[in-house]
Amino acid sequence: MKVTVIGTGYVGLVAGACISDFGFEVTCIDKDENKVEALRSGQVPIYEPGLAEIVNRSQQRETLSFASAYQDAIPNADVVFIAVGTPTKDEDGSADISAVIAAAEELAPLLRGRTVVATKSTVPIGTGMRLEALFRSMVPDAEVTVVSNPEFLREGSAVRDFVEPDRVVIGAEESWAASAMREIYSPIEQRGTPVLVVDRATAEISKYAANSFLATKIAFINEVADLCEQAGGDVQSVADAIGLDARIGSQFLKAGPGFGGSCFPKDTRAFINSSERLGIRQRVVSAAVHANEARKLHLVQRVADACGGDLSDVRVAVLGLAFKAGTDDLRESPSLFVVPELVRLAAEVRAHDPVAMPAARDTFTGLNYGATAEEALDGADVAVILTDWPEYRTLDPEMLTRTMRNNVIVDLRNTLDADRLGDFGVSVIGIGRRETIDTVASHEKPSYSQAAE
Repeated sequence: MKVTVIGTGYVGLVAGACISDFGFEVTCIDKDENKVEALRSGQVPIYEPGLAEIVNRSQQRETLSFASAYQDAIPNADVVFIAVGTPTKDEDGSADISAVIAAAEELAPLLRGRTVVATKSTVPIGTGMRLEALFRSMVPDAEVTVVSNPEFLREGSAVRDFVEPDRVVIGAEESWAASAMREIYSPIEQRGTPVLVVDRATAEISKYAANSFLATKIAFINEVADLCEQAGGDVQSVADAIGLDARIGSQFLKAGPGFGGSCFPKDTRAFINSSERLGIRQRVVSAAVHANEARKLHLVQRVADACGGDLSDVRVAVLGLAFKAGTDDLRESPSLFVVPELVRLAAEVRAHDPVAMPAARDTFTGLNYGATAEEALDGADVAVILTDWPEYRTLDPEMLTRTMRNNVIVDLRNTLDADRLGDFGVSVIGIGRRETIDTVASHEKPSYSQAAE
């Protein structure tokens, strides 16, 4: 079986590399010729643990190749995956599927024989039906069917999630298409992974429903964290207590700065929009999106409170810029709101991230950088942990007291051992911890929100 993957972003490149590692012949297409040449030489343009090794190994085995022209890969393909971007349309939150449609229109004239076209891109409900109508119109003599095969990958562990998934969902209207897809995933199914074959609309809905539910869990536990701070509780203990209930589960119950990244913000908004187009209001998911947006202001307020309400003479160190550890992705990261506000309000802001600083230099203005965490912390009045990179969990307390001007850390990921650092005179202000309210000094200076007006 020959497989073609259109798009070499997080989803397309991971899918193509892993399927080729299963032993199938895979060609990945990208219109960017420079990117294609880089991939051919083993240079992977995204940070994803384990991906470069698979790409290079599969190229050496000649099961994986890269092309910039559709005619080099489409005509002989049995399965074509579309894995291009579907960003949010600013005006209404709907998903922009123009790249998906463009890919379908370009590949259609090249289809030969019986072909499965599978959408890996996250697309609105009904997209599969729209694509199938497009193929019937453009190539009426070709035997083509569209399958929905949503991805459930987490950046930072995408390779593992692909080869060891919780489940594989195949939304197919034709039995032969479902069989072709199951053949691709046979190495996974043989290890006991459930492969669910459903109708196309169900598969499209399942992707949005999964991400929206997980985003709602995050928004919920963050509001519980706010309650814990006022009531004297501990949000992690609350999360442990409810997470041990098998009906709830422990994952995505970690309080922090809110959900971000390339999926949750985009997919929740698109889920709401897709539902509204069909006359259904997603009230729960809408509330989660609103709560997540409101939390951004809360984060900056917390830093200001830690400094007596006024940041004008304060030097701030920001540790972590990526939306989560294990990736260099800044998309919808809390840093995109927090950092510009800190730059606007504080005397100086210096940041560090183990892998995301190259992308940050093209994103932020007025931000200084430290080559190491210690360099970023040098002379800081307050440090802010925005990303839970492992190296930040083990910050040396003696280094902190030696380097920082004031030993205050606003830990927005609850990644530090507050009691241990407290023994060295370092004040840690976490999320949803009982000591947080006592740690933040009372003051009569204007709040961040007032100063911003």
